[in-house]
Amino acid sequence: MHESSLLKGLFRKINTLAAEHNAQTIARVKIQLGALTNISADHFREHFTHAAVGTPAAGAQLDIEMLTDPADPRALDIILTGIEIPDQ
Repeated sequence: MHESSLLKGLFRKINTLAAEHNAQTIARVKIQLGALTNISADHFREHFTHAAVGTPAAGAQLDIEMLTDPADPRALDIILTGIEIPDQ
């Protein structure tokens, strides 16, 4: 599944950022879905929620922006645009 490999890369980035900030939890994750990822925001949300179990992103609010330009060089990508770490 294409989504699985993209999610693994996404969670590597999320977990690295959490570790860099000594964060036990992440409140919000902001991502963009490329126009050619062939996954809806709802379907991605389901995959994300499942993959987040046991990570700092478990329970995080997920903000998804759908990119629409198939010619964009990121059209096949899931792009992490930011995380929000709660005050600890």
